[in-house]
Amino acid sequence: MSDAVNKPHSDSDIETKSYSELHRPASEFASRSDYLDHELQIMKPRRFGLNLPGRDFRFELEDLVPALAGTIGIIAMYSAVMMSWADGLTQAWDHVHLTKEFAIEVARVEMLIPALLFCILASGVFNPKANLAGNHGPMIPLIGTIALAGAHPLALAILIGIFGLLLSFFKGGSKLVNLTSEGTAGGLLIFLGLTGTISQINSIQAWAVGLQSADVAAGSMGYVGLVVLGITVGIYAFLAKINMRWLAIPVCAFTGLAIALLLGAGFDIVFTTKTGLPNLNPVYWWGSTEQGWMLGLPNVEHFIASLPFAILAVAMWSPDFLGHRIFQEMNYPKKTDKVLMDVDDTMTMCSVRQMVGTAVGGGNITSSWGTYMIPAAIAKRPIPAGAILLGSLCIIVAILGFPMDVAVWPPVMRVALLVGVSLPLLEAGMQMVRDTKDSQAAGICIFASIVANPVLAWALTMFLDNNGLIGDKERAARLSFMDKIIIPVTVFIICLVAMLAVGMLEAQYGLKAWL
Repeated sequence: MSDAVNKPHSDSDIETKSYSELHRPASEFASRSDYLDHELQIMKPRRFGLNLPGRDFRFELEDLVPALAGTIGIIAMYSAVMMSWADGLTQAWDHVHLTKEFAIEVARVEMLIPALLFCILASGVFNPKANLAGNHGPMIPLIGTIALAGAHPLALAILIGIFGLLLSFFKGGSKLVNLTSEGTAGGLLIFLGLTGTISQINSIQAWAVGLQSADVAAGSMGYVGLVVLGITVGIYAFLAKINMRWLAIPVCAFTGLAIALLLGAGFDIVFTTKTGLPNLNPVYWWGSTEQGWMLGLPNVEHFIASLPFAILAVAMWSPDFLGHRIFQEMNYPKKTDKVLMDVDDTMTMCSVRQMVGTAVGGGNITSSWGTYMIPAAIAKRPIPAGAILLGSLCIIVAILGFPMDVAVWPPVMRVALLVGVSLPLLEAGMQMVRDTKDSQAAGICIFASIVANPVLAWALTMFLDNNGLIGDKERAARLSFMDKIIIPVTVFIICLVAMLAVGMLEAQYGLKAWL
């Protein structure tokens, strides 16, 4: 072993020398973890420049894990989004009849062009400080409401893109992240992790109970879900103990698949997605009411109907981005600020990707890519190499077609989301709540999330925390009037009005009648 392992680079060397000059082979380090820490500390991503493998970063085995995790997650998310659009628009429009085959084809369009432009080229080559633009999970349950309200997917995408670009131009995303205390952020992550965990467990149990054994007299096979979940928890705990939790998604997803098959569940999926390219002509998707989305181009009424949903989607970006950056901060070593995701650059990337991806025929609602960033942070890997691998995998899967049918099978998809997103979010939130001051803010955030929703809870808790009404009073004394009153109150009002306008609170409290 070289003496280099005991001679860390000086601060002046790190500032003046390039990544390629500072790089050392893994054999010179006492452990793999030390090598990965060193890689993060010497990287100098070129913001809106040309980042090249070897000169600015390297591909490592660990990069493959977040790439696989992100691919599995995005297949599941894109499929859910497109099926929701298909169902909602078919109900809302008399002449529209969208099928499962349509949904899969649109999902494949979303996985091809955006993967090349925004995973491989944007985040992989030209700006590795911007996290990948993925899927806006919290918006999926609203898609049916969006369609029934008379919104148009393309109009919605254009408005989201415009609002997102404005917020990123004025550095609004990073400002909101900086104004969110650890207690508020911890409470938000705990709530999101807990609700996500419960949701995935319920989905697996519902799938297993719905299975029927070959012997009809034996009834349902609910035990399959219990066994899958039990073994998944055991594997996840073991990986955490040996500091290899970054392997959780591929290992647990494959194990869930194997266990379900061994217990006799059998594939309840049909390999209907054929190998090849989907239609990549935007005119096919938007140019006629008799093909593609069957909607034609949007008009003024469509933009008006889409407006409140676009405001809500962008308002929900900041807490989403916050959670992903926190994962990097918690898992990366010190002196790695240069490789942390830039919230404003990520917001810019999401905005452009939203407009471009939908214009070519897609229908995804975009946000920071959590099923990539969370495993990448746990694996202590920066953005670029994994982004290139992820984009390449998405392109391959979209062309092959049939892997999409496997990835959406519940013992694969739900297990992947459970161990790759929900449980890590829950753990990170609990680690952030370190003292009484943090627990006050976290408790209020969780309570408000249950009463309303996590976005409104985040805005309310940020206001209370920044004014010293809860949490750290010394921190509140250091903030300006703008940071304590103007920004938190404005964010809260925008979120509240948008939610009332789209009916998010109507079912709970009938508040829409107040407007």
